[in-house]
Amino acid sequence: MIAPGVTVNPFPDDIFTEPENVDPNGLANLGPLRRLAGVWEGRKGLDVNPKADGPERREYIERIEMTPIDPQANGPQLFYGLRYHVRIIAVGEETTFHDQVGYWLWEPATGLVMQSLAIPRGQTALAGGKATETGLKVSARRGETEYGISSTAFLEHAFRTESYTLEITFHDDGSWSYISDTMLAVLGQEGLFQHRDHNTLTKVAEPQGNPLMRRQDGLDL
Repeated sequence: MIAPGVTVNPFPDDIFTEPENVDPNGLANLGPLRRLAGVWEGRKGLDVNPKADGPERREYIERIEMTPIDPQANGPQLFYGLRYHVRIIAVGEETTFHDQVGYWLWEPATGLVMQSLAIPRGQTALAGGKATETGLKVSARRGETEYGISSTAFLEHAFRTESYTLEITFHDDGSWSYISDTMLAVLGQEGLFQHRDHNTLTKVAEPQGNPLMRRQDGLDL
């Protein structure tokens, strides 16, 4: 029996030796992330964001590119994953109002799912979670050292992000949808504001293989 308050270390004593005989096929080893590989578009997005005179609702169009990467090792850990880029514009506009890059990662040995993200307003996050019966769910919280959120001084002052949750649902027709909830402490406003985005994405292009597989197949990087 483990005494209360004692943390069990799940990692091996050997933190340097990497796995051997790793399958180089990124697409074949994505686990629950396989459904995300490819290029996706959604034209029915809705963004609810805070403004001085109350919440603003804005419809948006979205394009997401998800490309398999080569297997990645942290010593004994092994990850397969997707590098992604999100671009969003408001309906009737041309200027990008949300741009985001990062990785989706899958650890076959533990079932861990992670999403890293960075946006060009001075914010990054690493969210962790698991596959669900219908899709994926990951989350991050401000102040956490494992799955946390880091922001610029201005965002901490004016629009402090307390938590982030992303839930993805896979559909029978091959499409998928998401709900993204970001809880914000907005300067001068009481309580937390629930900044919510949601959209449904349809595949417009199949994914290419990861670089190692493309080289083995005699293709360019």
